[in-house]
Amino acid sequence: MNAPAPRRLAVLLALAGALSLPAWSTPVAPPEGAVSTAAGQLAIRHEKFTLPNGFEVILVEDHRLPLVAFNLWVHAGPRNEAKGQTGFAHLFEHLMFAGSRHVPRGEYDKHVDAAGGTDANGSTNFDRTNYFFTLPSNQLEKGLWLKADMLGWMIDEVDSVALANQQDVVRNERRQTTENQPYGIVEEAKYHALYPEGHPYRAAVIGSHADIQSIRLQDVKAFARTYYRPNNATLVLAGDFDPRQAKALVQKYFGTLKAGPKPPEVKVAMPEITQERRLVVRDRIELSRLNLAWHTPAMYQAGDAELDVAAHVLGGGKASRLYGLLVRDKQLAQSVHVGQDSQSLSSVFDIEVVARPGASLDEIERLVDAEVERLATTPPTDAEIAQARAVIETQVLQRMEKVTSLADLVNHYNQMAGDPGYLGQDLARYAALSPAAVSAAVAQWLGKNRRVALQALPGEQVLAPEVPTPPMPTKAAKGEREAMNAAEPWRNKPPAAAKAQPLVLPAAQSFTLANGLTVIHSPKPGLPLVSASLVLRAGQAVNPADKPGLAGFVAAMLPEGSTTRSAQQIAESLAALGATLTAQGGAEDARLDFSGRKAAARDGLALLADVTLNPAFAAPDIERVKAQRLAALAQQREQADLLASVVGNRAVYGEGHPLAANALGTEASLQAVDAAALRGFWQAHYRPERAALVVAGDLTEAELRALVEPLFGAWQGQGAAPVVAPLPPARPIAARTVLVDKPGAPQTALAVVAPGPTAAVPDVASLKVMNAALGGLFTSRINNQLREVKGYTYGVYSGYTLGRERGQFGIRGSVRTDVTGAALVDMWKEIAGMRAKPMGAAELNRVRNAQLLSLPGLFDTNVAVVGGYAGNWSAGQPLSAVTELPAKYAAVTSASALKAAQQHLDPARLIVIAVGDQAKVQPQLEALGRRPVAPLAP
Repeated sequence: MNAPAPRRLAVLLALAGALSLPAWSTPVAPPEGAVSTAAGQLAIRHEKFTLPNGFEVILVEDHRLPLVAFNLWVHAGPRNEAKGQTGFAHLFEHLMFAGSRHVPRGEYDKHVDAAGGTDANGSTNFDRTNYFFTLPSNQLEKGLWLKADMLGWMIDEVDSVALANQQDVVRNERRQTTENQPYGIVEEAKYHALYPEGHPYRAAVIGSHADIQSIRLQDVKAFARTYYRPNNATLVLAGDFDPRQAKALVQKYFGTLKAGPKPPEVKVAMPEITQERRLVVRDRIELSRLNLAWHTPAMYQAGDAELDVAAHVLGGGKASRLYGLLVRDKQLAQSVHVGQDSQSLSSVFDIEVVARPGASLDEIERLVDAEVERLATTPPTDAEIAQARAVIETQVLQRMEKVTSLADLVNHYNQMAGDPGYLGQDLARYAALSPAAVSAAVAQWLGKNRRVALQALPGEQVLAPEVPTPPMPTKAAKGEREAMNAAEPWRNKPPAAAKAQPLVLPAAQSFTLANGLTVIHSPKPGLPLVSASLVLRAGQAVNPADKPGLAGFVAAMLPEGSTTRSAQQIAESLAALGATLTAQGGAEDARLDFSGRKAAARDGLALLADVTLNPAFAAPDIERVKAQRLAALAQQREQADLLASVVGNRAVYGEGHPLAANALGTEASLQAVDAAALRGFWQAHYRPERAALVVAGDLTEAELRALVEPLFGAWQGQGAAPVVAPLPPARPIAARTVLVDKPGAPQTALAVVAPGPTAAVPDVASLKVMNAALGGLFTSRINNQLREVKGYTYGVYSGYTLGRERGQFGIRGSVRTDVTGAALVDMWKEIAGMRAKPMGAAELNRVRNAQLLSLPGLFDTNVAVVGGYAGNWSAGQPLSAVTELPAKYAAVTSASALKAAQQHLDPARLIVIAVGDQAKVQPQLEALGRRPVAPLAP
C-alpha cells in the first residue's frame, strides 16, 4: 500500500542504450558487508543507540560499495490521521520536500542531484512514512544535514503557497494512480468494504479529493508538532562509513532537535466480518476481476507467517495451485495474485483473479472456493512448503543486496517487530511452521462468511462529485510560518564533501564459445546471489512484415514448455530453487532473465538453456499463450499511458516500419500464429552467434566456464544464418497532433515524441546531460514547471531511447484534463529555452554530477549489472564504453550540451499524442493551433 511520489525518474533512464552499465571493480576479496550468511543463517550486523531527545539511530556498517543509504522513518501514517483527514499523512510526505529553514524551497533535491544521489524518494504506508536517498560515502555529512533539516525545520517553510501546490500534486497523483488506472477505484472500494467508518485503514493511503483539499495550514502544523519530532523517528544509516564519525555527526545535526510530547497511542480492534459482504464495482476496464479479501492477523502475530505461506501455495507464482488451475489448465484467468498484506493493526489476505474475455467470475469464484476449502482441510505438501520457503528466503536475500533496501528492511524490523535485528526470527517463523499449521490457519481465517467478495466489471466509472481546484495563491500571508526548533545559522552553509574515492568503473570480462556465443562476466563476490540474461538479436525489428507480434510471442512461449519439461514442471523447478526465469521480446532484442541464489545457479542456468535450445511449441501451449496475448491486447486499451506509447510508435516510425506495429501484434496476426511460424522464427534468430549470455554475481570465471560450456557449448543454429536487412529509417506521420478519446478521463496522458539518434551518436554524453536538465531528473525544467510551480501533474519526464539501429525522444506524463493545452505551452517554452542558450555553471554542474557521481549507486545489484551489460551489447557498443563513461560525462560543457539540444531536439519534429477526454481536450489543442487528427489504431 505504498503511495510513493516519483521524486525522480531513476537516472537509469538517462543511461539507457549505449551507456547502460558502469559496474564496480572486482577486489581480490570481497569488502566486508553487513549481511552475514555464516552457517546458512542470515543476520544483519548493526548498532542501535538513542539520543537524549529520543531520536533513534541504527548504524549498519557495510563496505561493499562507496555508498551510504539514509533511511528516515517517521512513525506516523494513515493510522494516525484524524477523522475527515484521509490522505493527510501522504500529503505531509510531499510537504516534507518543499523546503526547510536552512535548505530553501526547491533546493533539497538539487543538493541530492549534485552529490550524485540515487534512490531518492519518500513513501507512505498505513503505519509509517519514510524518506530516503543514497549518496556517495564522501557525502555522509551532507546527507545528515539534509535529513536533519527536513525533520527539524521543514515546518518553518510551509505556508499556504506550498500547501496549495502539494494539494494539487497529490490530487493529480490520485487521478493518475486511482481514477485513471485500471482497477484503481476497485482497490479503494475493497478497503471501504473491509473497514468500517472511522477505521484508519478504510480510505487506503491516498485519501479523497475532498479531504485532501480540506487540509488547512493549522492542520499541517498540528500534525508536525505531534508526530514529526525526534522522539517519533528513526534513522538508519547503511553503508560505507566510520561508525565513530557517524555518531559524532548524528549528534551534531540531530542532537539539538526538541522532543515533542509522546504521540497518542492508536488502539483499534481488528474489524470482524461475520457475514459475507458482496459488491459490484463498475470501472473503465476491459477485463473483469474478482477479489476475495479477509481480515487476518497483524504482522508477526500468530497465523501471519502461516497465511503468507498459504498465499504462496494458492497464488504465489506459476507453480501455485490457482495459477495452474485457472490460467494454465482451464484458461479462465489472465492473471492470479494471492497475498498476505501484513500491517500493524490488521492484515488483509487477498485473492485477485483477472478473468479472460468471456469467462464467468461466478465460475472462477466457485473454483477458488474449492481450492481454499481443500487447503483448509488437507495440508499442503512438503514440496509446496519448501517452495514457499525458498522463494521467501531468496527475496529477503535480494532485498539485502542493495544498501537502500537493506536500510529500509532494518527500519521496518525496528518499528514493526521492535528489533532491528529481527531477520533471524523472521525467517525462523517460516522454518518452524508445519503443513498442518498452514491448513489450520486457512480454516480459521478464510471462511466464506468472513470475507468481502468484489466483482469488478466493465462499465461507467462512478466517482465522488468533483471537488474544484482553487486558484493557486501567489504569496503567503503574514504570520503563516512558525518553528518547532530554534534557527541555527551555522546550518545555512551546506557541509563540504569529504575526499572522494576514485570513481573506478571496472570493465567486464568476455569470452566467446566455439559456437560464437559471447559470454560477458561481471564477478561480484559477497552475497551468494547470481543473475543472468541471455540476450538475442531477436526482437520486434526482425519481425516478418506480415506477422507483427511474432518476436514477442516466441519469447513468451519459451518458459511455457520444452521438449523435456512441461510448463508446470518448469514452474515447479524454479519455485523449488527460489529463483525466477522470465522471457520477453523487446524492440531490438529478446531476453531470458534468471535470478536466484548461487546454490540455484547450476540448475537455474540449465533451465534457461533448456527452454532456449529445446522449445516445444506444443499446440495446447500455443493456444493458451495466444489467448493471454489477445487479452493483453485488450488490457492495453485500459491504460492511457501505454496507449499513448503504442500510438506514439505508430506516429514516429510510420506505416509499414517494423517498430511501428504494436509489439503484441494485432488480433488478426495473433490468431494466425501457429507452430510453424514460431519455430521458423526461432530457427532463424535464436542462434549462438547472435546472442550474448551476461552473468553477474558470486561466480568466478572458472565457475562460470564450468557451468556455461556443458550447457551452451553444443548449441548450433539450424541452417544457414538468415540475411537480416537493416532497419529502414523512421517515417513519421505528417500530422503533428493525435488525440485518442477516453471519455470522462480525469487526466490526459501525453507522449510528445520524435525520432532520435542511435546509441552510436558521438555526443551521447552531452545529450544525456542536456536531457537531465530538460526533463530527465525530478529537478528538471519541465517537471519543476509543471509539477512544483503549476501543480498540473504528478510528474512529467523526458528521455532518449538509444538503440543499435533506432532511436526515439519522448516527453511522457499525465496532466489534469483542464490544463492539457497549458501544459503543452509550458513544455514548448522549456524546449525553446533549452535550445536558446547554454546552461549556467550551477545547473550544468548539478545535472552533470547527477549523471557522473551517481554511477556506483545506479548499478549496485546483480540485476542492474546484467541488465546494463545486456543493453550495452544489444546496442552494439564495445565493453570499453562502460569504462569510458566517467571521462565522457566529465568532459560535457555548457556549449556541448547546447549543441546536443540544437542537433537532437527539434520542436518542429515533435508529435503530440494525447489520450484523454476529447470533448474537453480538443478545444484546448485547437486553441494552440494544433488541430488533432483522427487517432491511429494501436
